[in-house]
Amino acid sequence: QVQVVESGGGLVQAGGSLKLSCAVSGRSASIAVIGWHRQRPGKQRELVATISTSGHTNYADSAKGRFTISRDNAQNTVYLQMINLKPDDTAVYYCNAVSIVFNSWGQGTQVTVSS
Repeated sequence: QVQVVESGGGLVQAGGSLKLSCAVSGRSASIAVIGWHRQRPGKQRELVATISTSGHTNYADSAKGRFTISRDNAQNTVYLQMINLKPDDTAVYYCNAVSIVFNSWGQGTQVTVSS
């Protein structure tokens, strides 16, 4: 089993920044892609950014220029650096680890951006 745990959320003022962490443990060697998704109030869950084991990244339009996804050297933690946060970024942010045989989600971390 693969466990996914997000951290780093919190309350931040508009224009501020946060760095979210996604720690992956368990049988994670086969992970192909780790992604960050978010669910804003009253909205469907949406993709924010993904990163593959090869380092390829993909961003939603809403994240481009403001959010950066990255990995640590051990490939067991993925980060989402968020800058210039806006109230519309308020959401529960979820980390997702994907392989050919599993799709594991964390429980989410709340990001609240105040005006």
